[in-house]
Amino acid sequence: MEKQRRGIFQRFLDFIERAGNKLPHPVTLFAILALAVIVISAIVSMTGVSVEHPGEEGKMVEVKSLLSKEGIRYIFENMVDNFIGFAPLGVVLATMLGIGVAERTGLISAGLRGFVQIVPNRLITAGLVFAGIMSSVASDAGYVVLPPLGAVIFAGLGRHPLAGLAAAFAGVSAGFSANLFLSATDAMLGELTIAAVLDAGYAETMNIAMNYWFIIASVFLLTFVGAWVTEKIVEPRLGEYKGDYREDLDGLDASEKKGLRWATISLIISVIGTALLIVPSGAPLRGDEGQIIQSPFMSSLVPIILLLFFIPGLFYGIATKSIKNDKDVADQLSDTMASMGMFIVLAFTAGQFVAYFNETNMGLVLGVFGAEFLQAIEFGGIPLVIAFILVVGFINLFIGSASAKWAMLAPVFVPIMMGMGFSPEFTQMAYRIADSSTNIITPLMPYFAIIIAFAQKYDKKMGIGTLISVMFPYSIAFMVFWTAMLIVWMLFGIELGPGSPIFYSN
Repeated sequence: MEKQRRGIFQRFLDFIERAGNKLPHPVTLFAILALAVIVISAIVSMTGVSVEHPGEEGKMVEVKSLLSKEGIRYIFENMVDNFIGFAPLGVVLATMLGIGVAERTGLISAGLRGFVQIVPNRLITAGLVFAGIMSSVASDAGYVVLPPLGAVIFAGLGRHPLAGLAAAFAGVSAGFSANLFLSATDAMLGELTIAAVLDAGYAETMNIAMNYWFIIASVFLLTFVGAWVTEKIVEPRLGEYKGDYREDLDGLDASEKKGLRWATISLIISVIGTALLIVPSGAPLRGDEGQIIQSPFMSSLVPIILLLFFIPGLFYGIATKSIKNDKDVADQLSDTMASMGMFIVLAFTAGQFVAYFNETNMGLVLGVFGAEFLQAIEFGGIPLVIAFILVVGFINLFIGSASAKWAMLAPVFVPIMMGMGFSPEFTQMAYRIADSSTNIITPLMPYFAIIIAFAQKYDKKMGIGTLISVMFPYSIAFMVFWTAMLIVWMLFGIELGPGSPIFYSN
């Protein structure tokens, strides 16, 4: 029976892959989707569908037509801005400047060879998922850094590089709401949750660390689940890698060991220099009130990561003589940008699609209908929690930004769930589980495009269908096990964070 079930599930993934890969090239697909949004917005607009804005009482929101006079003006006047404003574009290109030097001088390859010699092979997968989960403290930078490194590590170990990429991507994206530390995500969502609470007295007792104990425990659960899915489902499904890419992670020679020493020393000095800009009271990268979570430091993570790759890469290159002068550095930077050509083209069409979808208000209208559905089913207790997570997970397929989505949904769901006896802290955690778990299977997630670009390095035929079929088991497993843990937490009545109960009562 178990073999039969596994066979059915694999056939289902095969169907997803075949259906998805019959779609055009991702560049073409995003262009088609952008055109589809234009046409659909015009059709829906003619029907006069409108909803009340969840955050502004009495304000009605309609779907905007992009075939109207104003819509056509928007398309032409904002085409360049939609491209430049595509969220991952600047992050990816800036970060890749630092990573490119580290990669082309040989630092990353040497560092990974040293890493796999130290870490037991049986812990590599779990370590990769764990690193992905923890990367959320650095906001979106993990999307750019870890998936390609995971692919290289797996290739060097003779494993399928796409399995390494998938494990890292699952950790970074599906595990985005788990961490051992508080991050900007806790602050952003927490403030929105507190603002949505109608009981002023209760709101005064809340804090942005309201989910802290739960997200700490989630790190260990998701690390185990992510490693298990990689080794038991994803890797066997991908089979033996037969592509052209190979990575040699054999031992280090004397020159490489010298380069690693230079790189390590320069990294330590760079970290100390960065810490001096953050740690002391009144440091320039602290917030105006001395805070670190919401501060110039958190908004400066991309240039910091750029430098923390560039500087060690530069010193490694000088030590190993792969960099002899400034021309070598310029050539390496140029080669890095040249390798990002496909992503830049993809960013243009994806940027138009995401911008059009947001401009038309289609996502907001869909979110309100989802909220109304949840109210209509009149569930309570555990069925309500499960229904809430499923509805939010579905909405997440169409609205990528966690903070923008919660800004829209919190004023609706927080009061509803409080009326059903659940605390705002609990509602926020349930939302975070749903939001994170389905990130990896929606092309609307801004970094989905860059993951496809990374994957095509190992499989030129990689399409949206293949990537979704690879990531689907992670999405299902994370949602099931994470939801189960939340329900167990609820049944035992354990606080989600400091002073953050499960239940609410007037």
